Amino acid sequence: MVDSALSRPGQRDRYESKIAQIDWLFVGLLCALTGIGILLLYSVGGMSWQPWAYKQLIFFAVCLVMMCALALVDLRVWLMGAYWFYGASLLLLIAVEAVGDVRMGAQRWLSLGPVSFQPSEFMKLAIVLALSKFYHECSAKDANLSWKLLIPAGMIGLPAALVMHQPDLGTAVLISLTGASVMILAGLNWKVIAAAAVGAVITVPLAFQYVLHDYQKKRILTFLNPEGDPSGDGYHILQSKIAMGSGGLLGKGLGLGSQSQLNFLPEKHTDFIMAAVCEELGFAGGFVIFLLYALIILMALRMASLSHSHFGRLAAAGATATFALYVLINGAMVMGLFPVVGVPMPLVSYGGSAMLMVMTGFGLVLGVKVHRYQELPRQASIFQRFE
Repeated sequence: MVDSALSRPGQRDRYESKIAQIDWLFVGLLCALTGIGILLLYSVGGMSWQPWAYKQLIFFAVCLVMMCALALVDLRVWLMGAYWFYGASLLLLIAVEAVGDVRMGAQRWLSLGPVSFQPSEFMKLAIVLALSKFYHECSAKDANLSWKLLIPAGMIGLPAALVMHQPDLGTAVLISLTGASVMILAGLNWKVIAAAAVGAVITVPLAFQYVLHDYQKKRILTFLNPEGDPSGDGYHILQSKIAMGSGGLLGKGLGLGSQSQLNFLPEKHTDFIMAAVCEELGFAGGFVIFLLYALIILMALRMASLSHSHFGRLAAAGATATFALYVLINGAMVMGLFPVVGVPMPLVSYGGSAMLMVMTGFGLVLGVKVHRYQELPRQASIFQRFE
């Protein structure tokens, strides 16, 4: 009988040691946050496990096992697969343009039999891995100020343009901000940052006029004056504010929110679930959720800082930045501080694709902590040969 690799004492001890290195407190915080989200999905579903809470529980259970398994994966596997993952995600975005499903006026989904998914979700992690590999193989000079900065800018701009064309403004913004975060963490010169900020100020009005679709323009104008069309374009944000304000300090109780239970609150299980949280659990419930988010982000950044490899630090910090941007944009959106762009609240909103990518990213973060002493080889980047 042939022994498996794990049946050998040395291999078994090595895996047990790696499992012990997983930050189980961090895993517990993820479980607590998702548990609150499932509880709210149960509530807004009419105090029923169907149609959202049960599926979300299954999604999370599968993703939790996957995350813990990914935490044991050698960082060299992530490093070697970074460009391949980016390329595959880019091809999927192109495939969406050709054969993607059209839903609610947007072409964002691919279907494989009974399973449908949004390839743009994969790109959020793919851009982090690809840029982390690029900067891992970059010199400090090239990362700071060089013509080669055009390469990561192009790596960000191409998928962002494809996603914008679907159209999906929220995800395009997330991809762009995530990529910019990795560039800044890699040591981008402040002069480049200042120039980019000035360029953004100049190009935003032009983009508003010539790039955005009419409905996207309406969303921005509605953000500035939601009371101008309370029963039309301003309906979403006004109902969200009513729901959040009516909850008071302790909320109305699970299943007792008038805005969510009577379906006045749109997208109550996805984009606007935080409005339902504040209505039914009050300011206290919202505070607890944002406290959990803050703890998760701080712990993830600390794990990123422990890595001895440049790739590990950038990849873990970039994955954490993506998560933080989700929270920031959705939180600002439901409070009327940001236009409605269709960004879910991670681990609380219903959705399999977003949860898969968030948990994969945290698998990477945990893996960076488990393999924090690992030194990764630096080799000449294919891009750096064009000198």
